[in-house]
Amino acid sequence: MKTFMANESTITRKWYVVDAKDKTLGRLSTEVASVLKGKHKPTYTPHVDNGDYVIVVNAEKIKLTGKKWDKKLYYSHSGYSGGLKSTPAKEVMAKFPTRMVEKAIIGMLPHTKLGSQMAKKLFVYAGPEHKHIAQRPESLEV
Repeated sequence: MKTFMANESTITRKWYVVDAKDKTLGRLSTEVASVLKGKHKPTYTPHVDNGDYVIVVNAEKIKLTGKKWDKKLYYSHSGYSGGLKSTPAKEVMAKFPTRMVEKAIIGMLPHTKLGSQMAKKLFVYAGPEHKHIAQRPESLEV
């Protein structure tokens, strides 16, 4: 018996929609990252992107535990000396409601070209509406 190795001709992709309302950020992110990688499929192959498309709605209603709204910091660097900026999670959510979910999920994907391909299959929306109705996404419970 030969070991099965997936390739582009053998991959079938599905669309899933996930409601992030009242879900904990980390627990939601691990499940979504696993679906983007394709680890939920029996045909999982590490060097092939055989994951599915995921739409996350209600990202603005995500939940953080403890005092993370004030203490969790997001960093950005300008490239110059002393150019490190830190922003608390509360401010990030106020300015960009989808960014926290995107950064959490993409941070759990491989940091390679393959991970970039996987990240392109993620769509995050702040409210309950999304524009992928034509793909007939299935609901995914997390």
